[in-house]
Amino acid sequence: QVQLVESGGGLVQAGGSLRLSCAASGRFFSVSRMGWFRQAPGKEREFVATINWSGGDTYADSVKGRFTISRDNAKNTVYLQMNSLEPADTAVYYCAKGGTAGAWAYWGQGTQVTVSS
Repeated sequence: QVQLVESGGGLVQAGGSLRLSCAASGRFFSVSRMGWFRQAPGKEREFVATINWSGGDTYADSVKGRFTISRDNAKNTVYLQMNSLEPADTAVYYCAKGGTAGAWAYWGQGTQVTVSS
């Protein structure tokens, strides 16, 4: 049974920072691809960042240079450090764990991030 629990969301002013955490239960975390996605009101869920088992990361163009994804395999946790936040970053942020065949197999319940101008 895999569970993903996000935390760290909140209200922040533009230009501020937040760090999201995603604690994962279940096996094979250290060899799993992990990712962050977000969904703003009225919009589709979109990719934010991903990190593979060896620490290789990729980012959406909209967050590149501002957000950093990292993982601590000893704690079964993945993080998203968000700096220079903008109102356009306001969304529910979801953590995801990769499964077989490249699909995202498991999702957390989401954490709200609100950036005020």
